[in-house]
Amino acid sequence: MSGAPPPVDAGRDAIAEQGRVCALAVRGVRDLQDVTAAHPELFDAAPFDPALLSSVATVVAFIAPWHTAAELRITTRTVLWAFAADWQVDYLARSADDVRQVVTDCLAVADGAAPPPGRHLARLLADLRDELATVPAFARLRPVWRDELARLFAAVSREWDWKNLPTDPSTGRRLPDLDGYLDNADNSACSFVNVTHWIATGDEGTLAQLTDLLHVGRGVQRVLRLVNDLATHGRDAEWGDLNALSLVADPAEVTGRLDELTAHSRAEIADLARSNPRQADYLHRQISFTGGFYQVSDFWGAR
Repeated sequence: MSGAPPPVDAGRDAIAEQGRVCALAVRGVRDLQDVTAAHPELFDAAPFDPALLSSVATVVAFIAPWHTAAELRITTRTVLWAFAADWQVDYLARSADDVRQVVTDCLAVADGAAPPPGRHLARLLADLRDELATVPAFARLRPVWRDELARLFAAVSREWDWKNLPTDPSTGRRLPDLDGYLDNADNSACSFVNVTHWIATGDEGTLAQLTDLLHVGRGVQRVLRLVNDLATHGRDAEWGDLNALSLVADPAEVTGRLDELTAHSRAEIADLARSNPRQADYLHRQISFTGGFYQVSDFWGAR
């Protein structure tokens, strides 16, 4: 019998790494349980089920697995906050004034104000702001973070108008075309989550490239918008959400645009990898993980 060690099984090593990433996700879920327990009024709707918390923690763990659970804490909480913001505007707001109140409260918090009593979304945002304030880079990059938050709210407000306001008599249209819809992809909150993640975890080299990272990330954001829409068209129709497939006569237009946008983003990510391979991998993983995830499931629970 030979005393030589058995050959290394690369498959087993890959499985061990997947196990470690899943453990990161478990840590993230437990932290999100603390968040929902501290903000029960914000997460009392049925779609905020345990599987949503698990999905949020899992996606963050898999797109940035080189971080510790503690380092991913702000990112994971920000993704959950984005789901809460979507719910507050898309499903709870009954008027344009309701939407404006949500936006006003949250932008005031971003500017340093205390959240008004009873404004639960603003209260959680204040928690995130205060935790980010412990990161040295936040002092100088706060205006960038605030700008991404404003872009997010401008986009979700615009979508609310598209869904709820009468047809514009000057154009005869209420809903956007596909180009206009994609131009509004900030409503997905991907870019806001990205800037929060990079400020919270980025080294000086990453932070010096923040403008370029946000540019490439915005292209990825458009890809993720269409991946989501192709997978969730049935739910969107049931819930009254906008979806790219409802804006075109031929679904092939959406799949063709997705192919174009994905190829463009992959090329930009490849260019980025020359100067920042870690963040290029982060953006690559966003596309790949989301594409795989939506083949099987959705983030939201049953309404």
